[in-house]
Amino acid sequence: MGGKKTQITNHIRRIRLARSDLTQAELARRVGATRQTIIAIEAEKYAPSLELAFRLAHILGTPVDELFQFDPSLMDYI
Repeated sequence: MGGKKTQITNHIRRIRLARSDLTQAELARRVGATRQTIIAIEAEKYAPSLELAFRLAHILGTPVDELFQFDPSLMDYI
């Protein structure tokens, strides 16, 4: 998990705090991840697996496409 941002942006932190005041540790426990993984995803340093993205969306009560967006402007073209 380096310092480069992913092409996937997300609203996890905003939704996590607005809807439930859920801590990163509790969210991690509920989705079966580590707190460090949640921190990296929220900071857009790591893009979750598809399964983890669905788990996050389910726990946060938000459709996946509202929680995550793909930003093609960040693509590295060959």
